[in-house]
Amino acid sequence: MNWINYDLNKRHCYLPELLQTVRLALLPAIYLMENVATEELITKQRKSKEIVEEAIRCKLKILQNDGVVTSLCARPRKTGHALFLLGGQTFMCDKLYLVDQKAKEIIPKADIPSPRKEFSACAIGCKVYITGGRGSENGVSKDVWVYDTLHEEWSKAAPMLVARFGHGSAELKHCLYVVGGHTAATGCLPASPSVSLKQVEQYDPVTNKWTMVAPLREGVSNAAVVSAKL
Repeated sequence: MNWINYDLNKRHCYLPELLQTVRLALLPAIYLMENVATEELITKQRKSKEIVEEAIRCKLKILQNDGVVTSLCARPRKTGHALFLLGGQTFMCDKLYLVDQKAKEIIPKADIPSPRKEFSACAIGCKVYITGGRGSENGVSKDVWVYDTLHEEWSKAAPMLVARFGHGSAELKHCLYVVGGHTAATGCLPASPSVSLKQVEQYDPVTNKWTMVAPLREGVSNAAVVSAKL
């Protein structure tokens, strides 16, 4: 809006085109309805007003879980086309590889600082978060390691509240969620997993803090995310 207002007479005609490039339905509902929808430049221009009204309808559908919303204004932007290979279930691994689809080659990257298996990985922006897993002597871990794809280096984040492996993780509204999994291996070798966990944790990268959220009705392992719904 500052760009439009800088030269209002010449630039106001570009407002609808600019609004169409913004994922308006991904904004917080209160901000969308109380700030964007009431903006004077938008309310006075029919096309711009229609774009915002459509975004509000999409936002309400999202909040009410009313089917899958496919409108562009509600579609998260793709962070890129990078594909990383890491981890595994059978053997301890500390390797990270980048799959270069254009060059058709696999490029080694910085090793994971702590070898492990059966962890979960999730990308938020330009960072890859690996959570939990089984480390030395099959010990179950709470550790969280973060790979910065821009600087190509690892750092440690706050540990999870519950140690787990075989769990799922996903990004939702810029936070990381870890779901289900197992918390211990029981019995003699070969060890068998414990009962699947119901606990769900949320991690906020801004505050570097974990919070317990509503648990699952039943324990699960290797959970996934579909259509922005956990």
